[in-house]
Amino acid sequence: MSDGILVLNAGSSSIKFSLFVESSNGSPELRSRGQVEGIGTAPHFMAKGPDGSMLEEKRWEDPKAASHPVMLKYLIDWIEDHLGDATLIAAGHRVVHGGLKYTHPARVDLAMMMDLETLVPLAPLHQPHNLNTMKAVMEVHPELPQIACFDTSFHRSNPEIFQQFALPRDLTDAGVRRYGFHGLSYEYIAKSMPKLAPEMAQGKVVVMHLGSGASACGIDNGKSIASTMGFTALDGLVMGTRPGNMDPGVVLYLMQERNMEAKEIETLLYKQSGLKGVSGISNDMRDLLASDSPHAREAVDIFVARITREIGSLAAAMGGIDGLVFTAGIGEQSRPIRRMVCEKAAWLGVEIDLAANESNGLKISTPASKLPVYVIPTNEELMIAEHTLEVIAAS
Repeated sequence: MSDGILVLNAGSSSIKFSLFVESSNGSPELRSRGQVEGIGTAPHFMAKGPDGSMLEEKRWEDPKAASHPVMLKYLIDWIEDHLGDATLIAAGHRVVHGGLKYTHPARVDLAMMMDLETLVPLAPLHQPHNLNTMKAVMEVHPELPQIACFDTSFHRSNPEIFQQFALPRDLTDAGVRRYGFHGLSYEYIAKSMPKLAPEMAQGKVVVMHLGSGASACGIDNGKSIASTMGFTALDGLVMGTRPGNMDPGVVLYLMQERNMEAKEIETLLYKQSGLKGVSGISNDMRDLLASDSPHAREAVDIFVARITREIGSLAAAMGGIDGLVFTAGIGEQSRPIRRMVCEKAAWLGVEIDLAANESNGLKISTPASKLPVYVIPTNEELMIAEHTLEVIAAS
């Protein structure tokens, strides 16, 4: 008999899941993964095996009969029916914001949920759905332990001077500071480097998590030193629908000269800016690379320029640089973006191996390159499963 861990990552209309079963050596092993999408409109359940083969697919005609709790109950029932000789012992959640209080994975209880509720304004696209899924699990499976794993925790190793804004101390003390995000992804990459990229695992590495949400992190000997994201997930690199780094005076201008309300500005910054705003076409990098629109090209150029500028910033924060890593959807799959970033980083001595890049190789720099460049697929779900097992074992 082995232990099963359900990993959940919820959105406004979807619940992504991964089922892990503890292997003979004690590490989590993927059994299945999938999602329920279209919740509230046209619910669609899909589960696949580790090899990508379809295990089950189901659609519902009545959206009213398929709320988040109903879909979650269906999902958990399906999981328990497909555990085989394993027993479901816990659910692990990716939680975007843990603030300063939650610096390690921890068991979910009502007090924690109340704490996390106060952080909703700092992560409005993600935090409410993280919390709603925890509540739904409590409703449909109240005896199942839940473990929260925080995207902000990995960055608590940042020096205090990189966590503070130059604001009055009462605001800093109240929690207005840089938190950093995508920490579970960066933690996985840091943990993977000794095996996959040993020559730079103990060095100073800039890791670029490039997807619809994008950031970069300076990691020195496995620890986060600085991140491009700050108080919220709006800061830093250009993203699919978020602008990244921006003069805060723009917000004052929008309020004072455009008479925009806070909610309007929130919608603008979270859903209408970034690649989508600049291009006027799409927030999907694949669409922009395939387009002949000059605005699409400009969006791509701004995306690349911001990344290469932040490579220099993070190298300065670490006091040097020994390598680069691309990860996440765009970082792992977009050959043109990797090529453009590496070409812009030629001043660091980066020389890209075009053939290795085209074949999505692990190492895409040439032997002559002064800095090694790697493409390492991230696995936040596995990181959550490992943390969940650790917390359950310690409790």
